[in-house]
Amino acid sequence: MKNLKKVIWATAILGLVICGFMAYKIYDAIFSPNTDFENEEAFVYITSNATFNDVKQQLQPLLSDIGSFEAVAQRKGYTNNIKGGRYAIAKGMNNNAIVNTLRSRNLPVKVSFNNQENLNSLAGRIATQIEADSASLVSVLNDKKFLGSNGFNEDTKLGMYIPNTYEFFWNTSAEKFRDRMKKEYDRFWNEERIKKAEALNLDPMEIISIAAIVQKETVKIDERTRVAGVYLNRIRKGMLLQADPTVIYAIKKETGNFDTIIKRVLYKDLEMDSPYNTYKYAGIPPGPITMPDISSVDAVLNAEKHDYLYFVANVSNFGYHMFAKTLAQHNRNKAQYVRWLNNQHISR
Repeated sequence: MKNLKKVIWATAILGLVICGFMAYKIYDAIFSPNTDFENEEAFVYITSNATFNDVKQQLQPLLSDIGSFEAVAQRKGYTNNIKGGRYAIAKGMNNNAIVNTLRSRNLPVKVSFNNQENLNSLAGRIATQIEADSASLVSVLNDKKFLGSNGFNEDTKLGMYIPNTYEFFWNTSAEKFRDRMKKEYDRFWNEERIKKAEALNLDPMEIISIAAIVQKETVKIDERTRVAGVYLNRIRKGMLLQADPTVIYAIKKETGNFDTIIKRVLYKDLEMDSPYNTYKYAGIPPGPITMPDISSVDAVLNAEKHDYLYFVANVSNFGYHMFAKTLAQHNRNKAQYVRWLNNQHISR
């Protein structure tokens, strides 16, 4: 009888030890630190169609024990509920916290773009910042049904994109990126800006098209309102805009090579038969020649009021321009610039 009691007690104690050990192992798997990197945090990018094996491959270099992570992930039902996105794994994080992070803490990314001259370039730029690839972006950005239903066409489609920095989730699709940009365009053209455009007898896309020329003419933000004033004066007087950047754009569009660098417009270029050649065709070009900065758009809407009709690069103050009210004065200014070009041996 005594021996039986001893066996029972021994069995009970052994059972408690085993249970305690198992409980410890479970606790250890769930709540002990399981990272293996030196930085304060590491980022994981999970694609929208990722499997649990894909997730494990990304996490393996970052974790001390991938097996314990897998066990916890299975217990918490994560293995069959993968969510795409960008996630931050903090140094010293345990498996429980890692799984919770991957389930619900998708972090946004900053997406930026500047003065792209065509939608292919924009697609390439965006594809480096979100999950959507450049091919899918090119397809949806150029979708004729979308363009037509939203009031854009082949010439004006560039104007829907306002250069800035925006927050997106990394796993944003091409369609969602495009649709968000349309919302940003509508938000940008608020009542105040629309009223200013109407006061100039211009619509938003005409403002953007002029702003694109201003963008190309001067890198100096403090000069843009003056340059914008020149073009508005020419429009009011029915003059040709005669903007060199539009000729350069026409050449690029005709050749399909937007990487071409043209530092000097030649007289033969001015004869090019393109609606973007403002030396040959009157009025505002059919669409923008680049995506202008907000500062350039606002420069047109708040253009400086003056009597200048001409301007040319100021070789004594690079980046800025010399302005003239008469053609005679402009020709004198232009002669200085042409001499400088020749001295620099800039022929194209």
